[in-house]
Amino acid sequence: MASASKSFIDLVLQRSLGPAVTDQTVDQGRITQRKIVLAHVVALSIVLILALFIRLVNINALGYNSAEAVYAGQGASIAQIPVLSEIFPVFRAHPLLFQFLVAVFFKIFGPYDWLGRLVSVAIGILTVLILYIMGCRLYGRRAGFISALLLAVMPYHVVVTRQVLLDGSMTLCATLTLYLMVRYYETQRSLWLVAAGAGMGLTFLAKETGILMVGSIYAFLALSPEIRIRLRDIIFSVVAMVIVMSPFPLSIRFSGATSTSTAGNYIIWQLFRRPNHTADFYLTVVPPAIGLLVIAAAIVGLILLRRSSGWRERLMLTWIIVPIVFFQLWPTKGFQYLLPIAAPIILLAARALTQLPRRSFRLGKLNLPQPMMGMAIALVIAASLFMTSWAQIQPTQSDTFLAGSGGIPGGREMGTWIRENVPANSLFMTIGPSMANIIKWYGYHDALGISVSPNPLHRNPSYDPVLNPDFQLRTGDLQYIVWDSFSASRSTFFSEKLLWYVERYHGRVVHTQTVQVTTADGEIIEKPVIIVYEVHP
Repeated sequence: MASASKSFIDLVLQRSLGPAVTDQTVDQGRITQRKIVLAHVVALSIVLILALFIRLVNINALGYNSAEAVYAGQGASIAQIPVLSEIFPVFRAHPLLFQFLVAVFFKIFGPYDWLGRLVSVAIGILTVLILYIMGCRLYGRRAGFISALLLAVMPYHVVVTRQVLLDGSMTLCATLTLYLMVRYYETQRSLWLVAAGAGMGLTFLAKETGILMVGSIYAFLALSPEIRIRLRDIIFSVVAMVIVMSPFPLSIRFSGATSTSTAGNYIIWQLFRRPNHTADFYLTVVPPAIGLLVIAAAIVGLILLRRSSGWRERLMLTWIIVPIVFFQLWPTKGFQYLLPIAAPIILLAARALTQLPRRSFRLGKLNLPQPMMGMAIALVIAASLFMTSWAQIQPTQSDTFLAGSGGIPGGREMGTWIRENVPANSLFMTIGPSMANIIKWYGYHDALGISVSPNPLHRNPSYDPVLNPDFQLRTGDLQYIVWDSFSASRSTFFSEKLLWYVERYHGRVVHTQTVQVTTADGEIIEKPVIIVYEVHP
């Protein structure tokens, strides 16, 4: 076997180096090839270590935010963790792929908040690896290395894959599906299209908005007349997608949960809910998170290399444009919703950095070959991304919060105090469901948001409203009120209403969480961000 392998390598080297070669030349070619492979393995290992490092630093300095508490709570419920399984329902609005993975580790090690975040980190590292493989296949090994490096330190991907959020796993599955579409175009084999259908099923199971990438696939196939696609292949691909997606509706069906009406209410709520951000949200927030230099490199490459553009760039652009158009038109705009477009943008940037400039760069006596010049620019971009990510992962004691950007200062500490000092079965009232979710996860107590509308058309069906706060406070059903500055900044009306109930029902401060903030004149003061009141009829 060894001699046969040696003969095969010799044959490959002789064909690549020419017929007039000696055994010494073949040996030198083999050694050179091994050195190249080893160099790429070392470089990729360094990138993966860097990706792991930037995602682990200070990862648990702050406690969960609201979304993290919900998804971790679902995982704890699936794992049948005592108390938490009674507070958090298994089935909510989203599918359960990521929550199931979290549940596996919760079942083995316990419901630790850092454990859920480590699952997300592992998913982020896998995405970096898949992007490296795809970059190598599309544009060469240098492009694969650059792609992996940029995603490893990109603030957008780093921030999301440090949290217990669904979008990291959705991005992993979407990137895998993108790779499968690349393989389908290259081979024109129906097996890869069916595999892409299964990948789309996984993308949906990670988060239902991932189904948007079906639109990207359709647009790419419609714009690629050179692909001879058969109706049978499309049917098989759709069947594969449906089969992979089926565990979610089937699990709801056989669980006995009353989910049909809930799912319908959720769709209605999403269709008619009020916009939560202004129309320029994605234009102002997402590009800096992806990296302005990364976007600039991708655009410059598309312009200057337009003559050599083909199906690769067409696939990348459809993967980018469809989600952007949809979420720009959709009233709900979340920070992390556009994360799947990061991979194709990076691939386009890597293409530009490996193919531009097309000649060597001379600066005095210094002559930089084109590959070295592109790599130098890539390292500069990566350094800028790393510095931005480094600044964002530092624990900040702020009294404001952007959904999806990190943990809540003081939330874990407040919840821990509640768990240790408040009698069992006590009920809390908060401004909104965000702080209520944190109380449920860390405090092991139920909580209701006063801002949750009693009208099913105007609320998330996952949340229960406070139908009659006065009655529940007078009868002693509600014993504690929690005010927080994060919710108050988004809804001054309900903040004032909550504080009115505090005054009316003799609220007494029993716990306060503060952060250090700098005033306009430069003075550092302790500012309350969470206040727990005990109220009496």
